Amino acid sequence: MPSVALAVADGVLHYELSVAVEVFGADLAHIVDPWYDFTLCGSAPVRVDRFRLEPDHGLDHLARADTVIVPGWADTDREPPAELVDAVRAAHTAGARMASLCTGAFVLGAAGLLDGRRATTHWGHTRELARRHPAATVDPDVLYVDSGDVLTSAGKAAAMDLCLHLVRLDHGSAIANRIARRLVVPPHRDGGQAQFITTPVPTPGGHPLSDLFPWVLERLDQPLTVEDLAHRAGMSSRHLARHFKHLTGTTPLQWLHAQRIRHAQELLETTDAGVDTVAAAAGMGTATTLRRHFQRSVGVPPDTYRRTFRS
Repeated sequence: MPSVALAVADGVLHYELSVAVEVFGADLAHIVDPWYDFTLCGSAPVRVDRFRLEPDHGLDHLARADTVIVPGWADTDREPPAELVDAVRAAHTAGARMASLCTGAFVLGAAGLLDGRRATTHWGHTRELARRHPAATVDPDVLYVDSGDVLTSAGKAAAMDLCLHLVRLDHGSAIANRIARRLVVPPHRDGGQAQFITTPVPTPGGHPLSDLFPWVLERLDQPLTVEDLAHRAGMSSRHLARHFKHLTGTTPLQWLHAQRIRHAQELLETTDAGVDTVAAAAGMGTATTLRRHFQRSVGVPPDTYRRTFRS
């Protein structure tokens, strides 16, 4: 059973903490069994806004976890507690995968875990994070950054994106999508998507492309082009591009490509279809094309991905 430990101390932000608890601490054995062995770790009872939390274990327990999550840090003008920083550093040394939500990146930075890595945090604090940790490459324009054993997210909703990304890494795309549906949140927003979007999560019927998105998802096996999408939406390609940037933070072609890869992932996880069949169903044409794009986007070939997420 994979273990997840949430590092808590006075000054953590309640929203980011709640997101981690909701994703990893809920009893979801009916979806995946075993789910996560989830614990709260802190040196003493913790005050989070008006609430008081009683940790399950001390901070030294972080070093026993497979994944350690550091929630947002409220007061970025001061350094986080030394005992928390030391425990986070020790957990990473012991081999734990480290993830920060929002301004929790300041704790990872204080532990020296961002040096030589790309990282992000809430866009309002990226400049200060970069100033305080010049050895890190701070990207203010993404939702989250996956640097392997150290992951960082932007603020608020992006914390959920990173948590679902971790579930996707551990259990596959199909399971992450089921968790997202349970939480009534979008199943996937790419980490490279822009942080500052006027409408980060479009609601059905609430934007000019509300009819286009489901139409495309039903036709991923077809050779759709940007011009096809523009024609269906009843607008020029340039106008379509502006709406896509406004709504999703990406281009129509990049969005379409991401949907094809995501569909291929689900087919690899949930069916026995050959790679040629998956390629055709995802609109990639041939197995060779799918393998090339899948490797580039996911990091492993389709066959390896299937072996990882199929029992």
